[in-house]
Amino acid sequence: MVEDEPKVASAMGRGLRKHGYAVDVFAHGVDALSMATEYDYDAIVLDLMIPGIDGVDVCTELRARGRWAPVLMLTARGSVRDRIRGLDAGADDYLVKPFAFGELLARLRALIRGRAGERPVVLQAADIVVDPARHSVQRSGSEVELSPREFALLEFFMHHPGEVVTRTEILEHVWDYGYDGVSNVVNVYVGHLRKKLEAPFGRPLIRTVRGVGYALEQR
Repeated sequence: MVEDEPKVASAMGRGLRKHGYAVDVFAHGVDALSMATEYDYDAIVLDLMIPGIDGVDVCTELRARGRWAPVLMLTARGSVRDRIRGLDAGADDYLVKPFAFGELLARLRALIRGRAGERPVVLQAADIVVDPARHSVQRSGSEVELSPREFALLEFFMHHPGEVVTRTEILEHVWDYGYDGVSNVVNVYVGHLRKKLEAPFGRPLIRTVRGVGYALEQR
């Protein structure tokens, strides 16, 4: 998220984290361009009016460098000309301030779903069904309550069914850049998912690949 107003950035970051997103916040266009070039973000929330390099130039340069993470552009400007500038620069969607936080969440969900081709609104693998919009999880038809972070971890696995994902990849997508908390946080949260999604159903779900990471079973 690129936003130079501290109060707005803090409020949006807090709200997104509450809903299970890992959020890196930057206030300067140069920092945003550097980080979005180096790291593979699922989505970028980009304010139009930021210091250094404005949002339009950041978006234009990212596209020129072959970085195709979906961009949701934010601005207090509501003119047609500004919307056209943002979209012509390569932004995928546009939201005018002030906006309802629920609309921001809905637009982000839509952008992330469509990132790698058309993704289903409801995610399914094995007998697990995840509905990001409703923040609900079912296994074999039974509802399972997860915390926002547990949900984010499961959703990441559901986007990569059968694939081995490393602990580093999980940290980058489910926790924030530069996370310096407990080193075994991934193991801890995988343990939480196993307690809630494996133990009560008597069937495995997440396979440990020793020395590499984890994989979500597809059957």
